[in-house]
Amino acid sequence: MESANEAFTIMLIVANVIFSWKGFSNKTFFERYLFNTGRILGGREFIRMFTSGFLHANVGHLMFNMIALYSFSVGVGTVFGFGAYLVVYFGSLFAGNLMALYIHRNDPGYRAVGASGAVCGVIYASVIMFPGSSISILFLPFAIPSWLFGILFIFVSVYGIRSGLGNIGHEAHLGGAMSGVVISVMIKPGLLVAQPLLIAGLLSLTGAFLYLMVKRPDLLRIKGPDSRWKNGR
Repeated sequence: MESANEAFTIMLIVANVIFSWKGFSNKTFFERYLFNTGRILGGREFIRMFTSGFLHANVGHLMFNMIALYSFSVGVGTVFGFGAYLVVYFGSLFAGNLMALYIHRNDPGYRAVGASGAVCGVIYASVIMFPGSSISILFLPFAIPSWLFGILFIFVSVYGIRSGLGNIGHEAHLGGAMSGVVISVMIKPGLLVAQPLLIAGLLSLTGAFLYLMVKRPDLLRIKGPDSRWKNGR
């Protein structure tokens, strides 16, 4: 089972590499399939909600996402099976882009690419399955527990959304991550029994942010990004 899931994960990575490489060499192709708020809402080009997740801004961006995907996919795929794993992957990709679409709905020039929403969904599925495992973070000399990473990542994402920090699609990260939690619990309800406090904490923190985003956006004071181009997701 594990070897089969690993093979399917590699196939998904290959699809990302081929699609992204095509985008690197063909600007028309890249522009046709990237995430663009104006094209999606105004032009009703909803296919971009999915195709943008297979494009990347550069080789480094692609490699970072694919290494993260491979690192977490085998464990998730082994527990869920490949079919359910794909539901997590594509559901998180869509949910991440949906959050980005809502937050940037009044900015028709907003553009983004990357698989990070889907990858974050897979990572968070792993977090609630294996909360006692450790996650290594770039530039940190030590690993941290998965459950702690899950909580800290929410705060970092919310801060990033509010401040427009970096050339990173924080909203897609957060939407994808929480979708990964919700879909995982729907697929395997026993996770809610096994990790009630962690799941409740993750969803409550994100739910509070979403409530304020919809009902009291004035309190969040979300800043517009310095650039309308987000590639880090």
